[in-house]
Amino acid sequence: MRFIVVDGLDGSGKDTHAVLIKQRYEKMGERVVVRSHPESDNFFGRMAKKALLGSSKLNKLKAAVFYMFDVLRSVRKFYRRGDIDTLIMVRYLIGTAYLPGRLAGIGYRFFLGFVPTSSYMFFLDAPPSLLMSRFRDREHREMFENLDDLIRVREKALGLVQDWYIIDGSGSVDETFSRIESLLDVLDSK
Repeated sequence: MRFIVVDGLDGSGKDTHAVLIKQRYEKMGERVVVRSHPESDNFFGRMAKKALLGSSKLNKLKAAVFYMFDVLRSVRKFYRRGDIDTLIMVRYLIGTAYLPGRLAGIGYRFFLGFVPTSSYMFFLDAPPSLLMSRFRDREHREMFENLDDLIRVREKALGLVQDWYIIDGSGSVDETFSRIESLLDVLDSK
């Protein structure tokens, strides 16, 4: 099974590009599953989404914990399934960057002990001011969708993803996907 991770901050285009990657492999006749966390098909995902719409420190902690359980559930349920050719996980490990201070790095390393990784790990990066403009018109904003948090979380996330492919997502969808697709071509040829 090909295992792909698409991660990044809010507004970076994770879901959009996961769908494009899915379509790429479906055109090749593959069976593809996308899991975009937090998912609403289970208790942990629903609780994470609910906490993300809150604003307290307790909600931040609840969002992180429920998010991690949601990811673990997806791994347990979908990873290594024989009927799936490509599994794409969206919002997979970088949710740990939303933890306060040093807990981000500790949480990331801890979580790495429980989830699979692969050579297909992409972090979509863009300046926080651009990300803000991309979700300015959302009806419901999550607690981290403000400039100060995006700046702080981006700095932590970039420190965590040094072994990942960091993709400049500040251009158009086509430009960003072209970068991803070039890497997929190389990785698929190995």
